[in-house]
Amino acid sequence: MIPKESHSMRHRGAPGLRVFYRLRPFALVVSCLLASCATSREDYDVTTASLATVPNFENLRAYLDGPPGSVSNLNEWRPGTRDGSLDYLALSSGGAGGAFSVGILSEWSRSGQRPEFDIVSGVSTGALIAPFAFLGQTYDEKLKILYTTDLAKDLYAPKALPVAAMGNSILTQEPLRALVQHHLNRRVVDAIANEHRRGRRLFVLTTNLDYQRAVVWNIGAIAATDRTEALKLIQDVVIASASVPGLFPPVFIKSGFGKKVIEEMHVDGGASTQLLTLPEALLSRVAPPARVPSGTAKLYVIVNNALMPEFGTTTNRVIPIMARAYSILIKSQTKASLAALYAFTNQIGIRLQIASIDEQIPYDAFSPFDPAYMRAVFELGQHRLRTGGLWKDHPFFPAREIPDELSPPASSEKANARVRKH
Repeated sequence: MIPKESHSMRHRGAPGLRVFYRLRPFALVVSCLLASCATSREDYDVTTASLATVPNFENLRAYLDGPPGSVSNLNEWRPGTRDGSLDYLALSSGGAGGAFSVGILSEWSRSGQRPEFDIVSGVSTGALIAPFAFLGQTYDEKLKILYTTDLAKDLYAPKALPVAAMGNSILTQEPLRALVQHHLNRRVVDAIANEHRRGRRLFVLTTNLDYQRAVVWNIGAIAATDRTEALKLIQDVVIASASVPGLFPPVFIKSGFGKKVIEEMHVDGGASTQLLTLPEALLSRVAPPARVPSGTAKLYVIVNNALMPEFGTTTNRVIPIMARAYSILIKSQTKASLAALYAFTNQIGIRLQIASIDEQIPYDAFSPFDPAYMRAVFELGQHRLRTGGLWKDHPFFPAREIPDELSPPASSEKANARVRKH
């Protein structure tokens, strides 16, 4: 059962403010309300940006909007399934809502029906979950601890106001970095490398702010290089993917072209797209590839957010208004991505399964990593999978109807209609 609302979780207008703290509205709010002093960084031009590569890890990242054929080493990117089938898991952004994915994965393991995914991708909070989802049910307990205990509260470490106003973020990066470094350690990265060699693939998305482009990182291939610096690069990429602009500082990744060394500024992958599935060039092709054999390919998309409308009275103040509008933008962006994915998968015969938070769960907007909320969405994911109400094969989520007991009587409706006519 889903826990009932507790007094500490009640907050009027929470749906809009929830997104303000959980997702990316700081990208808007901070830029409008904080006067930041930029730290100096060496300039570079668009030619350098387009040709730059990370030393020793060439061809192990790609732009999501790159043209067909922009990836040269296809074997490192294409999954090597042995029986011709394909199971792909895509984990979306959503902040504390990532506990929804963790609950689903936990119950899926318990049921004995969880696939060994050939591809796992993650964006933002999904990027934090993806390495452990990729490695299988052995890591379910670790994810449960990360997403349902007070551990997540440690991430909320605000800077002193003068420092925040003159800097690049509200929160410090150290707690997030310490969490990632502790759990995404050498042993875990070595295990990811072994799975990559078996033909399985793990991808994480960041946003290159300078270039305004989404970057797909081939985490398994980076791990499989066995280079000592691979561990830090993978940690940096995951931290960057989860770093909401303005809330957490950006992550600088060194790259270069020729003798020119630059520092790319990478932030939350959700600034580009809420989920990572297929390259944009593939989704937008007029003539799609040939159909795959029926039943051989399945794409599971877990959206760590609600896609249905969530009612909440919006406070008539600048931040709540901006946050509420941004929450609508997030939903629209996600649904548009899912609609394109739905059209493509229908054309080529991939079975699409979509899960999203389908219940309006109260949230304390002033505690963005509230364990009570995280436990509630964790249990929602478990409950929906256990009872068979989790997966949908389409991305269309209509508004909930007004309950019958609140609807006006039929006679009143007819009377109102007569009044309108006259």
